[in-house]
Amino acid sequence: MRPSRIFVRFVVLTPDPDSGHRQGLFIAMSNLNRRGALMAREQAVWNDLQAWFDLHLERPDRFARAGRAHAKKAALCWFKPDATEHIAGMRKIAVILEAHGHHVEMIRSDRPGYIVHEDEHQIAAEPFRDTLT
Repeated sequence: MRPSRIFVRFVVLTPDPDSGHRQGLFIAMSNLNRRGALMAREQAVWNDLQAWFDLHLERPDRFARAGRAHAKKAALCWFKPDATEHIAGMRKIAVILEAHGHHVEMIRSDRPGYIVHEDEHQIAAEPFRDTLT
């Protein structure tokens, strides 16, 4: 039996209208950015972090177990425990969000759900009913 791994996800309290689960930090930051709420220094940090993640984090190719073209995209992304640079980048994003009044939580789970995508640094999983998201 394979030993369990603890996966990490960063969220804000705001529910995502598509998934119904708490929003991840990339969506929350994109919303702040779109509203023009970031100060110049925060904008520079966000731009640098976006560029870094674009180079070092694969975009999942699936967000649903079903192979249908219009299947509900219910999967959430979780970092693997050894993705330390990625997690450090998320902590930098959390600092900006918290400065704008968002409560950021890092949640951990050894049961993130049905895995629909996996790469070196992350998984995307459709959560089980009892998965804290």
